[in-house]
Amino acid sequence: MLWKGRRQSSNVEDRRGMGMGGKTVIGGGIGSIVVILLFALLGGNPGDLMNTTPTNPNTHMNVSTQEEELADFVSVVLADTEDVWSAEFEKRGMVYENPKLVLFRDSVQSACGAANSAVGPFYCPGDHKLYIDLSFYQELKQRFQAPGDFAMAYVIAHEVGHHVQTLLHSEEEASPAEKRTNEYSVRFELQADYLAGVWAHYAEGKGYLEKGDLEEALNAAHAVGDDNIQKKAQGYVVPDSFTHGTSEQRKRWFNKGFKTGTLKGGDTFNAKSL
Repeated sequence: MLWKGRRQSSNVEDRRGMGMGGKTVIGGGIGSIVVILLFALLGGNPGDLMNTTPTNPNTHMNVSTQEEELADFVSVVLADTEDVWSAEFEKRGMVYENPKLVLFRDSVQSACGAANSAVGPFYCPGDHKLYIDLSFYQELKQRFQAPGDFAMAYVIAHEVGHHVQTLLHSEEEASPAEKRTNEYSVRFELQADYLAGVWAHYAEGKGYLEKGDLEEALNAAHAVGDDNIQKKAQGYVVPDSFTHGTSEQRKRWFNKGFKTGTLKGGDTFNAKSL
């Protein structure tokens, strides 16, 4: 992705020098960590899965050159999403509210509760903020075998997709009981994948994509599919427990958004086939 030298968002809140300390209960074992990462990687509420006891923020750590470059990168991607969604909302006679992106290290407090890095990137509708520990990108590359800058961009665009859903009140038609079902969660997450694809469509139109970028994003979408993660974690899959969609579904909806480049066509809630 061609990103260096381009506009960076002013809506980045850097909390990397502020540790929360304390102990986090996550259930123990690599399988539990993967489940937590899956739940929030692309949009869950970490407060539903974790209970962190905060202490005084007194940790300050050195930031590597590589991490600073990552911080610049996500800021550029965030700026791109601001441009795309501001234009799309304007077409609908609406004003887009830019979300904040919070960079943290190890643990963080949000309006959705406290979380640590094991949760992965997440969006909190309570404060309209995205949260990410940049060390996650090593996780994406090494554990999930999804390297590349556009794979990282996909993650940010997906979380911004949840913000778009919040602003468009995508959840309002569903009853509280429906929202608690796994099927609803899958449809909700796949719509965020679709919206990430819409953003990627415009990024390509502006000439920002390089050869292989789309494949990087599709590979990342495949890597974080429920079936792929469960198979790697426990050797088998349990379809009834899926919360984000299969690898094939995630790729399909991202690619659909990429091809259409419009909000129309992204109604996963009423789609007969996912």
